[in-house]
Amino acid sequence: MTKPLFITFEGPEGAGKTSVLNQLVAEFQQTLGDDLISTREPGGNPISEAIRAILQPEEDNGMDDRTEALLYTAARRQHLVETVLPALKAGKVVISDRYVDSSLAYQGGGRGLGVDHIWQINQFAIDGLLPDLTIYFDLPSELGLARVKANRQGKIDRLDKESLAFHQKVRETYLELQVKFSDRIKIVDATQSLDNVVDATRQLILERMKYREV
Repeated sequence: MTKPLFITFEGPEGAGKTSVLNQLVAEFQQTLGDDLISTREPGGNPISEAIRAILQPEEDNGMDDRTEALLYTAARRQHLVETVLPALKAGKVVISDRYVDSSLAYQGGGRGLGVDHIWQINQFAIDGLLPDLTIYFDLPSELGLARVKANRQGKIDRLDKESLAFHQKVRETYLELQVKFSDRIKIVDATQSLDNVVDATRQLILERMKYREV
């Protein structure tokens, strides 16, 4: 018998977390098979993906900051109900590209809406469910934005185009969250080579998986 495990990847733009996630998911699926679920926020199911399209257009669509925060929260709730909770109930390992910490950092910090306010509206959505492990990929905002401009495949959305000050506030908030939730949130230095970042992330996941056995 094994316990379910909920792991989330977090980080500012250009941190490379999605590349790391894709590489490690492919690796872990060799041993976990169907017991591993990979997903993302906002998204993971048709309703949440539809909200994602509204939230992440290439150009500014005039969305109010509070509307943005509420839409991310709504997408999160649907993602939990349709994707995450059924997988955890079945005893699976779920790895999600972003979760509630993203809202705290981007809307609470970056948008200046207040981490406490964003935390409050998300409590209704997540109903107390926090990850067993959150891996935060950290790097200076200037480097992250330079990576986005140089390497991003496909569209660069409206969040990518926000000011440097916005992205610096996002990073500051992530770092504050890591201090507050240090037992759950672990930092990986994303300025390293991709191979080194993958190695460090793999070790954190393997260490947490030791506690899955019951």
